[in-house]
Amino acid sequence: MDHALTAAIALDLGTTTIKAALMDRQGNLRNIVAQPAPAIDSHDGRYESDAIEYARIAEQVLQTCIEETAEKPPLGLCSQRSSFLIWDKASGKPVTPLISWQDDRGARCYERLHGSVGSLRALTGLRLTPYYFAPKLSVLLHENPAWREKLVQGEWRVGTLDTFLIWRWTNGKHFVTDASMAARTLLMDIHRQQWSDTLCRLFDIPQEILPQIKPSTGLHVLLENGLTLQASVGDQSAALIASLADDACEALVNLGTGGFVIRSLAANTPAPGGYLQTLVYQNKNQQTRFAVEGTINSIAAALAPYPAKDCRVEDLAQNDIFCLAEPSGLGAPYFRNDWGIHFSASTAALSEQQVAALLLEAIIFRVTRILEDLHQHSPLSRVYLSGGLSNLPCLQQGIAQCIPLPVYFLLQKETSLQGAALLACGLKTSHQQEAKAIEIKPANSALIKKYQRWKVWLDALLTVPNDQL
Repeated sequence: MDHALTAAIALDLGTTTIKAALMDRQGNLRNIVAQPAPAIDSHDGRYESDAIEYARIAEQVLQTCIEETAEKPPLGLCSQRSSFLIWDKASGKPVTPLISWQDDRGARCYERLHGSVGSLRALTGLRLTPYYFAPKLSVLLHENPAWREKLVQGEWRVGTLDTFLIWRWTNGKHFVTDASMAARTLLMDIHRQQWSDTLCRLFDIPQEILPQIKPSTGLHVLLENGLTLQASVGDQSAALIASLADDACEALVNLGTGGFVIRSLAANTPAPGGYLQTLVYQNKNQQTRFAVEGTINSIAAALAPYPAKDCRVEDLAQNDIFCLAEPSGLGAPYFRNDWGIHFSASTAALSEQQVAALLLEAIIFRVTRILEDLHQHSPLSRVYLSGGLSNLPCLQQGIAQCIPLPVYFLLQKETSLQGAALLACGLKTSHQQEAKAIEIKPANSALIKKYQRWKVWLDALLTVPNDQL
């Protein structure tokens, strides 16, 4: 058993992996415990897993971590956003599987709500997509009218993964979610940090069935295992807290399964057109931190069939073919479902490595375009790279060469755990950010020139009418 002073314990409820760790008084993570999350069954656009098995693994991971300290440190929880379930209040047994954020059955709301997208964005800072909680729940309630009555009568409960586990771990005493998780449901007014009557009516979801919205910190919720839950937050929010200071001049580029580019947003400042306004967290004094976010969809899936790791920056811009590399459609600020993986000309004569280079170019160019937009909106001073794909030297070099700002690679891992632990101890623990400056070598001037031509090509594509929302 490690008897070093422990500042906090963190639990990360991931899509593929569930992790826990202790954080010492110097801000270092130790005793990291990880287990695979239950397998997700996917078919016909549905992504579902066993909620009870997920809870069992989370409890086991947390208990194993607790056993490594003699203390009872405060707990910080971070959760995959938008995954949810319905469960029976009396028995605690799930009525539905755990429905993943990846599930797209909520797409059936598109046609009905097409005329309300302006109101949705104004109230939530988000766009209407099937990944969020509200569209999926709306479809479920329309398909199963008897379920609505069970929920309204209080016989059943519905909530995101954090809500279910907190309810379970307090023996039903706390039916809550935090502001950062509520902000990704499409049901919360992010300006008032309350459930919105307007949004609930649009999705035809009774407001009274929703959990209470709490701050992300200072929760003081006693769990049955003896720990006190002090912080609960969305996983990307936790990663941002660990990666960036509360400095609107810095941007984070996280490249993993998908990609996002995010920076802090000054209070009462709207996000530039098309970009997402993200509520990062709300502290116990009701003070809220916001960020602006651009997204790049499913890039890991685009690269998976190709030898991307073998590409060098010198391999880029070797031809005049342009590319988009988002299989599920362009993310923020475009939100275009009609352009997935797309090349401006045939790639039949290219090798797999040459195709990989084109896909990497597309990611670099999308990141650069987002950073340019954010920099134009309000000047940036530096950029940080994180996530598994950011380990590729080709991506590091390409981004550093295309954007005229200092670019750094974040060395710390497990940023979601780090952020959750920092919030749990009230951000009082020192945390030294470790980052390596990306040195540009060798220079590839052709890449910058191709980026300028790619922008013209993309803008031309975007003038084609999009019949899909």
